[in-house]
Amino acid sequence: RLKEIMASDSNPNLLLRVTVESGGCHGFQYLMSLTSATSVSTDDDTVFEAADGTGAKVVMDEPSLELLKGSKIDYTMELIGSQFKVVGNPAATSSCGCGTSFDIKS
Repeated sequence: RLKEIMASDSNPNLLLRVTVESGGCHGFQYLMSLTSATSVSTDDDTVFEAADGTGAKVVMDEPSLELLKGSKIDYTMELIGSQFKVVGNPAATSSCGCGTSFDIKS
């Protein structure tokens, strides 16, 4: 899906930024946004490129990466809307019904 967004925006330099912030109903929340390759910090960010050859890239800052290790990013289409979603986060002990907020193992 990210490749389709890159094509429709005529911007091959788009990346999906996944960030974890304090907040939400379970302590932490996932935030996702589209960002340009020029806003990626070589010191603070890690970029992952899809292995399927689409050129799709996901970027995370170091603190978020620690909380998301072993997770997957998926794109879901549901009646209430479509979204990128973090699935299978091994650090999460519980999450809210919408899946954007989670608690971690202490």
